[in-house]
Amino acid sequence: MITVEGVTKAYGTTPVLGPVTQVLAERGITSIIGPNGAGKSTLLTIAGRLAEPDTGTVRVRAGDGGGPGELDVHRARSSEVAKVVAVLRQENHFTARLTVRELVSFGRFPHCGGRLTATDVAAVDEALGFLELTDLQGRFLDELSGGQRQRAHVAMVLAQQTRYVLLDEPLSSLDIRHAVRMMRLLRRVADELGRAVVLVVHDVNFAAAWSDRIVAVRDGRVVAQGTPAEVVRDDVLEEVFDTPVRVHVLDGVPTAVYHR
Repeated sequence: MITVEGVTKAYGTTPVLGPVTQVLAERGITSIIGPNGAGKSTLLTIAGRLAEPDTGTVRVRAGDGGGPGELDVHRARSSEVAKVVAVLRQENHFTARLTVRELVSFGRFPHCGGRLTATDVAAVDEALGFLELTDLQGRFLDELSGGQRQRAHVAMVLAQQTRYVLLDEPLSSLDIRHAVRMMRLLRRVADELGRAVVLVVHDVNFAAAWSDRIVAVRDGRVVAQGTPAEVVRDDVLEEVFDTPVRVHVLDGVPTAVYHR
């Protein structure tokens, strides 16, 4: 699991996160929701070692009794952490012109240092196939649609073959069709590959439909956590988003409706 203990973060004199103490990931899909500026992405990037906390620690343990045991994410060697936790930021700008396969191969760097072995090639092939990109692997990224590029970036972190996959707004800029497709793929990543997926998502109803757990953040603090049924409720969402909400259960899934 990924355990956040007493984590805080400020930019200058402005606090943006914490203190947060939270079991962030254990299994399945965990969605982090909250309004803009709530600290969602900050929490995710600190958990993934892309940002340093001002105080507190993040500890991670590999699943199934394997791996290096418990690691302090910000004190362990980056090469050790990268074999346990993979993280994808919201901004993914590559200046070099890369093919899909070249991008996905970057996910193997913690294992091979850039010299791909047969094992690395097999991992890349598996990730391409799982994200339904095999037929597009020779295409350049700038030749793809937004949804295809997003899948390519997720395939890159999947090829890293870590127990934990952290994704910052993977549905950003996707239309409904591609967002649904992405969530179906992430559900398969959790269920079929046994990865623990943590994502920042803005759409509460997507979080409710596809997640095992939801963590709701406001003003840098966790204000609610639990199953979708426990978090996607009128009172909780109104507290989190400061707007009138009514939740209805449709086909067994709590669904938020925002009133004028």
